[in-house]
Amino acid sequence: MVRGLLNKLVSRSLTVAGQWQQQQLRRLNIHEYQGAELMAKYGINVPKGLAVASVDEVKKATQDVFPDHKELVVKSQILAGGRGLGTFKSGLKGGVHIVKKEEVEDLAGKMLGQILVTKQTGPQGKIVSKVYLCEKLSLVNEMYFAIMLDRKTAGPIIIGCSKGGTSIEDLAEKYPNMIVKVPIDVFNGITDEDAAKVVDGLAPKVADRNDAIEQVKKLYKLFCESDCTLLEINPLAETSGKQLVAADAKLNFDDNAAFRQKEIFALRDPTQEDPREVAAAKADLNYIGLDGEIGCMVNGAGLAMATMDIIKLHGGTPANFLDVGGNASEGQVVEAFKILTSDEKVKAILVNIFGGIMKCDVIASGIVNAAKQVALKVPVVVRLEGTNVDQGKRILKESGMTLITAEDLDDAAEKAVKAIAS
Repeated sequence: MVRGLLNKLVSRSLTVAGQWQQQQLRRLNIHEYQGAELMAKYGINVPKGLAVASVDEVKKATQDVFPDHKELVVKSQILAGGRGLGTFKSGLKGGVHIVKKEEVEDLAGKMLGQILVTKQTGPQGKIVSKVYLCEKLSLVNEMYFAIMLDRKTAGPIIIGCSKGGTSIEDLAEKYPNMIVKVPIDVFNGITDEDAAKVVDGLAPKVADRNDAIEQVKKLYKLFCESDCTLLEINPLAETSGKQLVAADAKLNFDDNAAFRQKEIFALRDPTQEDPREVAAAKADLNYIGLDGEIGCMVNGAGLAMATMDIIKLHGGTPANFLDVGGNASEGQVVEAFKILTSDEKVKAILVNIFGGIMKCDVIASGIVNAAKQVALKVPVVVRLEGTNVDQGKRILKESGMTLITAEDLDDAAEKAVKAIAS
């Protein structure tokens, strides 16, 4: 549900030979039901709901939690947007359905344990381990609400639109005058005047204005106290009971705050993440999976991006961004190789190290030890320069490994591309 409009404001990118690719931002993403539970703790109105992981739990929930409801909303829980228009690999259309109560059990059974493919998951899709059962609300109006960090104002900014429930970037393009933006002074916090500007921009039709202002202030409190990087509600709805309700929400949290948000970060669901990136995070490596054929292991983010650019320049495609850092241990180098070789798309590996703080002999020892633990079935191109480069080259030579050595980065990229072709 993170919209393109927000991505333009808060995301960073990697450029590979002139083509922009989305760079992963290290931020915790939690499921919809987890976000609803957190918002409820702050007094924010959310639909009554319960997450279930089995058909037996579904049956119990419909009897105990929703005894008087005739219809329920059944929402598949994955960490990706576009669920409503998604398709299960089993053939079932849609990851969000409104059904009669007696049909909930059968539908949930068709969702649980299945792979849902949406526009944001890629063709591999994501597994649905839980479904979220919610009461069906009688909505009279739908709006859009988000709080994010704005570099221009160096603080939080609240974005609202009097229309919601659909793509915010489309609304911003068609109705730019409907978008309201209210920057918040990070030192003074949100004022009644700030909250009132947001509410007036949302233009609720039936909800009490003062109650709406309080809801906005509670949402801002949640954003700050929980170290959010994004709090997006689409739609922020008005019910026939004249209540403002966060009908569907997405929350992201700053990974740098994990040390003081232990309860929130315990909600992380690694089954929804790229397993290579999960393994890299455990080894304290900066890794981003891409779709190319040449695996890269480099020290330094700038050199890593330059390596990717030059691979593309010579007609190849990088399979990843991997920065082992300036003081990687031999063990981290071994883990890096394990991650690279676990990618079935990788047809060659390029190691590009310029030793400053990072020592070439440490990298060389790591490569040799990795080769002993992992069956290297693809050619490995190595370019070493800098601190302890002679020792590093000697370690590689004495290992007896079949390596392709390169004199400089241009030579290394060219040889990696040729190694795939041969």
